[in-house]
Amino acid sequence: ADGRHVHFIPKRMKGLVIDDALKAGTQIGPVVDESQLNQDTDYIAIGRQEGAKLAFGGELLKRDTPGFYLQPTLFTEATNAMRISREEIFGPVASVIRVKDYDEALTVANDTPFGLSSGIATTSLKHATHFKRNAEAGMVMVNLPTAGVDFHVPFGGRKGSSHGSREQGRYAAEFYTTVKTAYTLA
Repeated sequence: ADGRHVHFIPKRMKGLVIDDALKAGTQIGPVVDESQLNQDTDYIAIGRQEGAKLAFGGELLKRDTPGFYLQPTLFTEATNAMRISREEIFGPVASVIRVKDYDEALTVANDTPFGLSSGIATTSLKHATHFKRNAEAGMVMVNLPTAGVDFHVPFGGRKGSSHGSREQGRYAAEFYTTVKTAYTLA
């Protein structure tokens, strides 16, 4: 992100509905369990210690339905050297890393041991096309969220986010097939 629109994000985050995932109108459900909630809050503390700016969130929430509710958290002024930018948090925690141009953005996006999904928001067809070819991820999105893919297409990552063949789509048969060669002399 170039930082021009980052100040609008906390305003939009304030309007998010965090509640029971089965309740109508809920946009973000609870964290899966107490252990994961503790991991998420530990990372929020780490982000603060590393010098990132807590722009929004990070508060524990109470709802009528019991659960481990965490207000979505946004860090700005993060760098790609910070743990909150390099490690998988698995919670509603995001960090914004300011870059000077597209080339630096691609370099930062690829400088990770993971590669499940990557995305770019752009009006440049040139950058969109280049990003799709050069992003080191199993799934690449342009102007779309990096989650929620069609179940007919192959799903999987690269680097530390990959576990064998792509699951789903026409690759599903290969993924779930154990090939065996057998000979019999009758």
